[in-house]
Amino acid sequence: MARPSSSPAPATAVPEEIARFTAIADAWWAPEGEFKPLHQLNPVRVAFLRDETARHFGRDPLAEAPLKGLSVLDIGCGGGLLSEPAARLGAEVIGIDAAEKSIGVARLHAARNKLDIDYRCILPEDFAAESERQFDAVLMMDIVEHVADLDTFLAVGAGLIKPGGALIVSTVNRTLKSLAQAKIAAEYILRWLPAGTHDWRKFVRPSELADGLRPAGVEIAKLSGMGYDALHNRWVPSKDVAVNYMALGVKK
Repeated sequence: MARPSSSPAPATAVPEEIARFTAIADAWWAPEGEFKPLHQLNPVRVAFLRDETARHFGRDPLAEAPLKGLSVLDIGCGGGLLSEPAARLGAEVIGIDAAEKSIGVARLHAARNKLDIDYRCILPEDFAAESERQFDAVLMMDIVEHVADLDTFLAVGAGLIKPGGALIVSTVNRTLKSLAQAKIAAEYILRWLPAGTHDWRKFVRPSELADGLRPAGVEIAKLSGMGYDALHNRWVPSKDVAVNYMALGVKK
């Protein structure tokens, strides 16, 4: 997501992050590959996206296509792990990402599955500058902990939401518990993630997320944690937001 150095506006992307995800982009859809943790988290993330977005717009989450007719922008879409489920739920989806290789993987996978998703390799601030569109829902799934400037990123994303629209965020809290579990254990002991995937200092507390969104007119309406059920080897919704959590934001 690198911008030319002459650009007057701060870029939301970190070149090293783009390079890291580009290097493993071929593994986006490999359930046992580098993105295995996201595949394991996906059922919980998709359920939150479906349920909270549908309820916000007065839909039945269990309907055949509860997001039909809604426009969704997936910022930092990667290989499309959330864009594809959103499209299957009936939404019109645009997915944007800074890593060109990830976008190529996403396009190929969507085409193979006959899904009509508009993928673009572009920074969110450049997308906002080029497009006058706003969306019923904007997704920021496991991306806010990787950006260069959190407040700028949140402001740009919030500006792309229609008044009365929804924001769905998934990220990691900055606590001692997350340092132990999401950083040290996940990367160096259990090897769930490649070492160096996360910088604990960039994990985002719910209060920081709320403070960054409030000036743009978005208020956090719901928080939900995600916990690992070791007995059944799966992730489940949790009231504990000390490590992984999801948030529903609503734009005034």
